[in-house]
Amino acid sequence: MKKSIISTITVLLFAAGSAAAQQEVTMRINAGMPPVAFALPPFLSSPATKTKADEIQAVLEADIKYTRIFELLPKAHYGYIKALIDYKNPDFKEWESIQANVLFTARVEGAPDGGIIFEWLLLDVKSRRSIVGKSWQYKETNLRKLAHMAADEIMKAYGEKPLFNSKIAFVSTRDKNDSGKNEDLYIMDYDGFNQTRITHRPENESNPTWDPEAKRLAYSAWQNNTVIYIIDVYEGKRTMVSQKGQNFTPAWSPDGKKLAFSSSMDGNQEIYIAEIEANPTRVGKITRLTFHPEADSAPSWSHDGRQIVFTSDRGGSTQIYIMNAEGGNPRRISTGSNHHDAPAWSPNGDKIVYVARVDSIFDLYFYNVRTGQISKLTESNALNESPSWSPDGRHIIFTSNKSGTRQLHVLDADGLNLRQLTFKGENKLGKWSH
Repeated sequence: MKKSIISTITVLLFAAGSAAAQQEVTMRINAGMPPVAFALPPFLSSPATKTKADEIQAVLEADIKYTRIFELLPKAHYGYIKALIDYKNPDFKEWESIQANVLFTARVEGAPDGGIIFEWLLLDVKSRRSIVGKSWQYKETNLRKLAHMAADEIMKAYGEKPLFNSKIAFVSTRDKNDSGKNEDLYIMDYDGFNQTRITHRPENESNPTWDPEAKRLAYSAWQNNTVIYIIDVYEGKRTMVSQKGQNFTPAWSPDGKKLAFSSSMDGNQEIYIAEIEANPTRVGKITRLTFHPEADSAPSWSHDGRQIVFTSDRGGSTQIYIMNAEGGNPRRISTGSNHHDAPAWSPNGDKIVYVARVDSIFDLYFYNVRTGQISKLTESNALNESPSWSPDGRHIIFTSNKSGTRQLHVLDADGLNLRQLTFKGENKLGKWSH
């Protein structure tokens, strides 16, 4: 795969005297606030670039709707006011009259090299000020990426983590063959588009997890035994982390310098830490963290790298535990005798999502780290498993067989807006990049 290339020719817009030339402002959304009314009128363009402008706008519209921070104004409202002529100088009184809080205006033009120039502004209607504006020269055919970049800039302007150019790694059987190899690694965009196969090797792959820069995947692969590798997604180079014993469920530390994983290299399944160097990838010292006669597995780091949540059979059934990043002070956080598995710590550290089996039904649950309260996220008769958080902590991807086969679904963290992302073959173990 090749990395996408974009040339930023202007960062802050534009000529003196225009709305865009005013000082940019930073907005912030607090929990519980109503969504911001977002106006997204048609982009200005020439006949030659209209199709591209319409595609960028359609993708951006879907991104904005996905955030739930904003609420798109109905398109019918635009018919009540004059059409936009100059994207840098809108009539703010008109937009205020249809209850717009923020206004996104844009122009798409052809570039001399055959690409396009995408210039846009996000404006605060009441204050008549620019929130953020960019001008990009773009040479590629993947216009979805360009729209996602604009959506991410909007998220950052509102104090939110970028989401829309994040990637999801997953395991799929869609290209299984007669040699016995069934499962390969794939990646896709956050919305399920651009599903691309990453591995083409004789092993079966599983448990992919992104490094913090979203350039490398750690994963387990098996033929005779289960080995952990790190692969550079864009260059294809891979490095072995551990091959002694059976090795599973790798998890990157937030700084990308360590990899936690479960291994039976010393006989019993325990949690280990491998020190990882970058550029090029090299594996350093491996340290054992847990020492218990029962199996320990499925580590996940806290957002600050100071703690690790994991599963263990030490209580008689598989339960969720938290320990210090050095292995000390393990304590159980799950309750009851049911099976608990696959914990994942939220990006801001306030919650842990995990799988619990209750009455033979597998559903997702939250553990509130501050209060210790447990709440249920999914409610169905399906097998729901392997959750992973989005970078902004507002969405969760998970595997479910609710459609009849195992497929990847995404759900907002409040339980709303369930969407299925994969359909071909069986797909599982989705992992969101941060």
